[in-house]
Amino acid sequence: QVQLVESGGGVVGPGGSLRLSCVTSGFTKDYYSIGWFRQAPGKEREFVAAISRFGGSTFYADSVKGRFTISRDNVKNMVFLQMKSLEAEDTAVYYCAADQSTTLRSTTDAYEYWGQGTQITVSS
Repeated sequence: QVQLVESGGGVVGPGGSLRLSCVTSGFTKDYYSIGWFRQAPGKEREFVAAISRFGGSTFYADSVKGRFTISRDNVKNMVFLQMKSLEAEDTAVYYCAADQSTTLRSTTDAYEYWGQGTQITVSS
């Protein structure tokens, strides 16, 4: 059974930093591309970042480029999202998701498996 479990969310002040983790398990084939998405109250779920199966390629939404960094450790089956210079607009539930494609994609329907999400609140 495929599982993705996020952790690392919390409350942080504007300009602060957080690192999210996503632990993956149960995959029966080669590693998947992993994406991070977020959903703020009353808004659609939106793409944040994605990383290829072996970490050689990354892709970011314009809104987080230069502030967020996605990385992965396939030995530990973990994917990370390092976030800095956080803004109130980054407040959302953050989800990690897995995609079988070797092409990095940014649409929610491309991702087959999803975690339960972790809340990030940026507030003073």
